[in-house]
Amino acid sequence: MTIRTTCVFAALASLPTIGVAQENDDRLQNIAHFFEGADVVSGPEIVECTLSEGAKADCFSITLTAAPQGHAPGPWCPTTVSDGAEAGGIWFLDGETVDVDGDFITRLSEIYGDSNWQLFDPDTGKVRYTGTLEDCEAAARPDVDPAYQNYCVQCLPETLPETPAMTYVIPLEPVAAEAAGRTGQNGSGLAHNGVRLDGPAPVDAILGAYTIAPFDDCGGHVNPHVGYHYHAVTDCLDGVAQTDGAGDHGARIGIAMDGHAIRPHLMADGSAPADLDQCNGHADETDGYHYHAGAPGSNAILGCLTAQAGCTLNDAEGTCDASAQGRGPGGPGGQGGPEADQ
Repeated sequence: MTIRTTCVFAALASLPTIGVAQENDDRLQNIAHFFEGADVVSGPEIVECTLSEGAKADCFSITLTAAPQGHAPGPWCPTTVSDGAEAGGIWFLDGETVDVDGDFITRLSEIYGDSNWQLFDPDTGKVRYTGTLEDCEAAARPDVDPAYQNYCVQCLPETLPETPAMTYVIPLEPVAAEAAGRTGQNGSGLAHNGVRLDGPAPVDAILGAYTIAPFDDCGGHVNPHVGYHYHAVTDCLDGVAQTDGAGDHGARIGIAMDGHAIRPHLMADGSAPADLDQCNGHADETDGYHYHAGAPGSNAILGCLTAQAGCTLNDAEGTCDASAQGRGPGGPGGQGGPEADQ
């Protein structure tokens, strides 16, 4: 009788563990399904993590290459001033996106009110642009090498020694934060195609060196550290997002670094979402709290993070302690960290 009673108690005690394990398995399956269109190196798996304000949590870890599967990256820089929009990418100007074509290159001094702009040879009409890895490493950084002033800056994926892989560690459930978190160091989140949704591009630093670092028509460009990543969400990403029953708020396009869903800039009917907070988020009965991506020209996919964030790691075997990464509280548009790059 004692043995039977012990067995019963042991079985009852294991039921919550079994339930949690099943729930976590279901979550991992859903996460794997969400990223099935990405180039996954490993994961997802559940790991312990320390979030940006020190909370201990269960996170999922997934390692992906920075290679979009739904579209080919580029182009970025036109080669001559006679090139049309199809030869170049886009740039942010007054809250909108504009085509980086030959005409745009010739009008930079007019646009920015500074006669020092001269990205092209006036005799030949050829645009000065970066084409090698050495060029990229010197120019695609906040402190642009002076030799590359008045260049159109692009890093070509084919010049990198290999396609970079990054590990993302994101909480399974959002954990409340005391203050809004910055997106500049670890980015805003991760798109369903495996590409990093970054924080704001350092536009002032780029323009201060008389350079333009265009994004392609999908809102992305390349740097040697994280590879291809987005600074804007355009129709390239909206159009291939997986439907998940979100209804009026649109299909989920990504997961923020704090675990909240990211949805398109506009509602499913084309209208602007109402009552967004400073981080571009709000709540509805179907999806709870979630974000909507900022307008393509806003230079802010998310304004900030409302919950505690996880980590991006270069080492897939590394441990996530976001509280030690200097994220700290910050408002909309915060920048910082080694990856506040071009």
